[in-house]
Amino acid sequence: MNIRRSVAATAVVLSALALAACSSDGDEKTAADPVAALKESGVLKVGTEGTYAPFTFHDPTSGELTGYDVEVITAVAEKLGVKPEFSETKWDSIFAGLEAKRYDVVANEVTINDERAAKYDLSDPYSVSVPVVIVPADDTELTDLAGFEGRTAAQTATSNWGALARDNGAKVEPIDGFTEAVTAVRDGRVDFTVNDNLAALEYLTSTGDTSVKIAFEIPEEKVVQAFALRKDSGLVAEINKALGELAADGTLASIGEKYFGTDISK
Repeated sequence: MNIRRSVAATAVVLSALALAACSSDGDEKTAADPVAALKESGVLKVGTEGTYAPFTFHDPTSGELTGYDVEVITAVAEKLGVKPEFSETKWDSIFAGLEAKRYDVVANEVTINDERAAKYDLSDPYSVSVPVVIVPADDTELTDLAGFEGRTAAQTATSNWGALARDNGAKVEPIDGFTEAVTAVRDGRVDFTVNDNLAALEYLTSTGDTSVKIAFEIPEEKVVQAFALRKDSGLVAEINKALGELAADGTLASIGEKYFGTDISK
């Protein structure tokens, strides 16, 4: 037996085992650290509608996905040192996609409420708004929440706006998005729709549509929006840190002014 060859072979085996142990240890550390895993991947996967102007929509000239939420989460990703990768889906399936791990975060004006806070990780707020009620231009009867009773609203089935309509006695006709809701109101298929005042004002300004109007605001239902992640994602602290930096350096204010003429993050 060649002792020298045996010793050399043993050394190679031990070296390989050591490298494997180090590699395994490194993989376990990465798996145990979601932030490290995210940065190693280089990609933040984002779920969004792409049909909810001015928050997430396609530019009619370039066709590119853009909007307030899109720009904010892109800026957050840059702070994290990664690139955003967007997946577009309908609102009523957006949380199912998050739970199925098709993306890491939902950027789509997710209103903070107790039910969502219990089920998901929610970031610090990045927009604040109040709901408004949109009706046909000639409707002079619907002036307050009490008027919802017996009327029909067009809402995405799982939205907080749909819940607000149902809680106040309205029947909800499910639709896929805001534009479809306004169309349903305009065509007389429903009596009203409830949505974000910012989305409503942008729609009325950009389209010049005079067939519908804002009947009234619901200031007591003021809402704040956040990014949603899977529970115990391990990413919220880093996202909140990024949002804090974007607020401090004026980026959030600048994005808000671009789409709304004011900072909507406060």
